[in-house]
Amino acid sequence: MEVLSLLGNGMLLSLQPLNILMILLGVTMGLFIGAMPGLGSVNGVAILLPVTFLVPPGSAIIFLAAIYYGAMYGGAVSSITLGIPGASTAVATTFDGRPLALQGRASLALVTAALASFVGGTVANILFTLFAPLLASVALSFGPPEIFALMLLAFATFVGLGGDDIPKTILSICLGLVLGAVGFDQISGAPRLVLFEYNGFLQGIGFLVLAIGVYGIGEMLWTIDQTRGEVTATTPKMTLKGMASDTKEATKRGWKGSMIGSFLGFFVGILPAAGATPGSLMSYGVAKMVSRNPKEFGKGSIDGVAAPEAANNSASTGSMLPMLTLGIPGSPTTAILLGGMVIWGLVPGPRLFVDEEEFVWGLIGSFYISNVAAVLINLAFIPVFIWMLRMPFTILAPVIFVLSIVGGYAAMRDIFDLWLMIGFGFGAFFLRKFDYPLAPAVLAIVLGPIAEPTLRQSLLLSSGDPSIFFTRPIAGPITIAALILIFLPAFNLIRRKLGNKKKPA
Repeated sequence: MEVLSLLGNGMLLSLQPLNILMILLGVTMGLFIGAMPGLGSVNGVAILLPVTFLVPPGSAIIFLAAIYYGAMYGGAVSSITLGIPGASTAVATTFDGRPLALQGRASLALVTAALASFVGGTVANILFTLFAPLLASVALSFGPPEIFALMLLAFATFVGLGGDDIPKTILSICLGLVLGAVGFDQISGAPRLVLFEYNGFLQGIGFLVLAIGVYGIGEMLWTIDQTRGEVTATTPKMTLKGMASDTKEATKRGWKGSMIGSFLGFFVGILPAAGATPGSLMSYGVAKMVSRNPKEFGKGSIDGVAAPEAANNSASTGSMLPMLTLGIPGSPTTAILLGGMVIWGLVPGPRLFVDEEEFVWGLIGSFYISNVAAVLINLAFIPVFIWMLRMPFTILAPVIFVLSIVGGYAAMRDIFDLWLMIGFGFGAFFLRKFDYPLAPAVLAIVLGPIAEPTLRQSLLLSSGDPSIFFTRPIAGPITIAALILIFLPAFNLIRRKLGNKKKPA
């Protein structure tokens, strides 16, 4: 009852005129920041941080948190309508959101993304409110072995993303791991895989550059090749009746993916150094693994849109938890928020809930208000997003190319990234020509830089003994589950062959 009373006071505080204005402005700006390829929540919050010094600290953090919320919703827009991830958190949404748009069902994909985001945000807010201290202590108990075991479990779900062609899936994963290892070694500091000793590789390969190259330029080249340049624009219809029907279908067919993404995304989000991108990608893999129709994934599955969108919103709220309770940012965006709080004289940590009770619960209350505002504004702008799809491909293709170039350059302002992005675009095109799945490679380049150092740190802790992954109470069950999933396809293959041998000729 005390928690509900504090939450009620916090929501009343967030409903004050200035705070409501900050929420509406933040969510709207975040929606369009997230929809612009190359920007995303990190850049949006960083760019607008100086503006917040014009308002009180409580309103300032509410404004930045609202931008974060809006950007999580907005990332799906360009992923679905243009096939370009607005941010790394929306890459998994492209896998099924874009095919739905090409089938003339962009409205369904956008509605599904908005509703799943709302569900993910709501579940995360409730978990945040009720279990903040407990979940913070659980996250703190995750050391390198536990984090590596979780990453291994994520890699185990990759096998399901490649369909029945397991060798090509494994090769795609290995390619992603190699790309993720380019640059300085995180432990020794030695340069690795620096081709031609070019300094541009020393900083590693930016994931956003890879994502835009693969799903922006690569998708455009694939579309041109498949249609021999004779591409007709999709002409989706947008009516209130149609939107109501899409809402009903999205609710009926996307509830399982939304639930998976909501809980898994929040759990991954509270882990330091994880964040929304791994959460959304892992949720997509798990949703496919438990689906009754896994072959629909990659061709326009509703759950394939709902799971990652619920996850990235849930993870964004989850990443706030270690920042507030422990002073440990759970994502790059919360690291910027943490810096802003320190500038405003607030000290994140366990004492924050006692010393700055009004501030903390006002922020938590704003999460609920921002979530409602974000889904309403997102749904209201769907006709605008649908209009984008009615452009002829002769106009749309150059727009995609220009947005990809601008987005790839805006992240680091390095011309080398543009050449990499174009190279990844052509590479993705040829991989698709030879029927290699792209999703496992993209997922591996995200989780590889997390999995490798935690593996090495774990072996250093155990003096090289791999049993550390089996003997620890949290890491052990996760590792065993991952190994079962990894070897399950081989077991099924052996069982099928033995079954065929027993059949009479």
